[in-house]
Amino acid sequence: MNTRPLIETPNEHAALSVTFNSDASRFVVGLDSGFCIFLSNSCQIQTSRVFNAGLGLVQMMGNANYLALVGGGRSPKFPQNKVIIWDDSKGKIALEIATLTAVRGVQISKTRIAVVLQNSVRVYAFQKPPTPLAKYETADNHLGLCCLSDKYLVFPGRTPGQVQVVQLETDSVSIIPAHSSSLRALQLSLDGDLLATASEKGTIVRIFATSSCAKLAERRRGSESASIYSLRFSPSGDMLACTSDKGNLHIFDVPNPRRTRLASLHPPGLSGSSGGGSAITEGKNKWGILSNIPFGPFSDVYSFASTPFETGEEPLLPGNSRALADCPVLGTSRPIKGVIGWIDEASLLVVGAGQDARWEKFVLREEDGRTVIFREGWKRYLGN
Repeated sequence: MNTRPLIETPNEHAALSVTFNSDASRFVVGLDSGFCIFLSNSCQIQTSRVFNAGLGLVQMMGNANYLALVGGGRSPKFPQNKVIIWDDSKGKIALEIATLTAVRGVQISKTRIAVVLQNSVRVYAFQKPPTPLAKYETADNHLGLCCLSDKYLVFPGRTPGQVQVVQLETDSVSIIPAHSSSLRALQLSLDGDLLATASEKGTIVRIFATSSCAKLAERRRGSESASIYSLRFSPSGDMLACTSDKGNLHIFDVPNPRRTRLASLHPPGLSGSSGGGSAITEGKNKWGILSNIPFGPFSDVYSFASTPFETGEEPLLPGNSRALADCPVLGTSRPIKGVIGWIDEASLLVVGAGQDARWEKFVLREEDGRTVIFREGWKRYLGN
């Protein structure tokens, strides 16, 4: 008789990573058995591919059929120093890019592939074979931070806390001294004109104009340090959502002279909500008249609305996972949580990986002259 204690409960499905496409109309999940693409609004599976091996990172090219794949999990499908460009319409590999060290992140567009290594970002032309275009040195970038739009490529600088902004048309590089400590999160707006950054301290989010690299605003998430999980601009760029390991989803106003925020929000009705949950509203500055002191300790601008989301309490992931939400050391990572995607200007999603892989939908609405946020529903999208 086998009397050895059970070390781990077998689980047929485990989400190793989760990412949204550029307009957040879909999200793709890397599994220990392949990948799945979900329709964001309904959380219904659009595509499922079984490889019988793990994908620790999957990144979609907009709404096209191309995906970037990197192996992961206990039995990786591909070596972790190789990027596979998968043509899902043909069900086969279109391109391969091999590197000398492990791939930390990938971004793809119709013309470029950005491969993120621990201390560099390498850019290739999206063609066969993929021709090297540029190489940029960075500070340690365990999280694979990188953003790619039609106009800009953004990634950490050579000094911790700095950001490099590459204007793709001219290949000119600008340096933004964004923070005094290492970067934790980077995010471009949908049009690429705005950049949001957060450091490993996680108390302040800064917003910059990519064209001039000028700082447009600071927003305070809180006074205690936190690990920022995700930043995401609303489709118009007038709002910025933020999640962290504190378990709250924050919504900030974004100053943007080229746009005018919608005067009112009209999300879908809340009838039939499966998730429930009450809204929390906050003023732009919680200190009232004290905030008028120039450069004083009470002048910070906080989120105008926030509400809890599900972070879970899952154990460490197996050795070759790419889901590095809490710790940048392979083998001691936890499932990534709090990945944000805006469906439209009045509704957004928060999705997490792991065994308890959840999709949560939140809606914004105006009540008595204030903007409030509600959780409209949630779902365990892998059906475990």
